[in-house]
Amino acid sequence: MTIARAAELSGCAKSYLSLVETGQRRAPGDALLERLEMALMVPAGSLVEAARWERSLEAGGEVVRDRIEQLEQDGALARELRAMLARGAGRGGETALDRLFRSGDLRRLVERMSPPDALKTDTRDHNEQATQGIPHMGLAREVPIINKVAAGYPAEFTDLGYPARIADDYIRVPDATDPDAFAARIVGDSMLPTYAQGDLVVFSPGTPVRSGMDCFVRLEPNHESTFKRVYFESGPAGEPVIRLQPLNSDFPPRVVPREQVAGLYAATSLVRPILPDTTTKTDRG
Repeated sequence: MTIARAAELSGCAKSYLSLVETGQRRAPGDALLERLEMALMVPAGSLVEAARWERSLEAGGEVVRDRIEQLEQDGALARELRAMLARGAGRGGETALDRLFRSGDLRRLVERMSPPDALKTDTRDHNEQATQGIPHMGLAREVPIINKVAAGYPAEFTDLGYPARIADDYIRVPDATDPDAFAARIVGDSMLPTYAQGDLVVFSPGTPVRSGMDCFVRLEPNHESTFKRVYFESGPAGEPVIRLQPLNSDFPPRVVPREQVAGLYAATSLVRPILPDTTTKTDRG
């Protein structure tokens, strides 16, 4: 299969897929990897799992070692629970779980698997958990703020060279479930009135993008980025194109060939600062 065909079947730009293949770009998000698995007819989850290991390696060897140790510990606890159930089975009318509960062994095993002190972690602990893809037990996920995105004409984008999920600053987002979610600060006014300059928008690489969604858009070949509402359309010759539509009517739309779009990441949350009320009593009447 040619790389052009693989890109077509998975719905991404050929140039972007080529950069991933040659190691010039990090592994894409899970949604694109799942489409690539189907296009290449490889076992479901194989590319996603490989990418997660790659991200772990980028984050540092210590994180990988800690994750392996946790998996080994979980496996040992699971084997111990099976042995306890086997020992307690078939004795009178009481079930194995009844006996384990009454004896206190079940409670002690559960505490070893999920220690109460695990909830009393500091910010650094939460960052390490996010890097390993471990859920926060209902707490807000810390999403990295990577840089900024232009709500206007495309501007040069940079993630400052950080590995996935790592940044200098983070924002807590209660409804963020995508481990690869990131936030960017809005610059410009082409997305007014819904989004204003200074707003922080959270984007989810794992969320499927549909026509009419507001997205962080990465463009080739200059690695530019912009924030627009996207529409999947056809050009004059039937070729696939994407219309980048500002919400502010003062800005014109831009139509680009689909192969020039290296990435589309759906906006999922908006964080807006609340300015202090500077009006006086007289101003209010």
